[in-house]
Amino acid sequence: MVKLNKIYTRTGDDGTTGLVDGSRRPKHDARMTAIGVIDEANSALGLAAVSLAGSDHADLLFRIQNDLFDLGADIATPLGKIGGENFEPSEMVLRMVDAQTRWLEEQIDTLNDRLEPLTSFVLPGGSEAAARIHVARASTRAAERAMAALAIAEAVNPAALAYINRLSDLLFVLARVANDDGARDVKWVPGANR
Repeated sequence: MVKLNKIYTRTGDDGTTGLVDGSRRPKHDARMTAIGVIDEANSALGLAAVSLAGSDHADLLFRIQNDLFDLGADIATPLGKIGGENFEPSEMVLRMVDAQTRWLEEQIDTLNDRLEPLTSFVLPGGSEAAARIHVARASTRAAERAMAALAIAEAVNPAALAYINRLSDLLFVLARVANDDGARDVKWVPGANR
């Protein structure tokens, strides 16, 4: 359980941040970059959720926001320190699990069943809600790139990498749904302004 009585600790004034295992990393470290970009994606999701207020789609985004906190906790707990080298969650370690990605896939399939197949790429826009979801999708892709960069240097939970990859797919489909099930999608016209 997280308990925050005091917001500032002054421990980061030296340019480092503490991880779950008690170690400290420079704030520019690849792990800290990944955590920060996950937080940016979560903030973009919050803005998108507000634009869908009162709908089932807002609830879907709120659930994903919670999962992104799980993802941040996973990345904030280096492997091999707490819980050994495995990727399995324990009482001391919060790890992403395959079931979270499978849930995203179920949502993608359900939403995509409402849509006509694409005949062109779509531009981020159409409705305000769709545009905000596209911003969250792009932020999610940035988080995925940061996590992939981290995975080159250090072990990263494969379930965490799968989750972030699938999340951007879900957000693309949800943006189309927010565009009146694709009717308001703005299609890319290659070379239109040459």
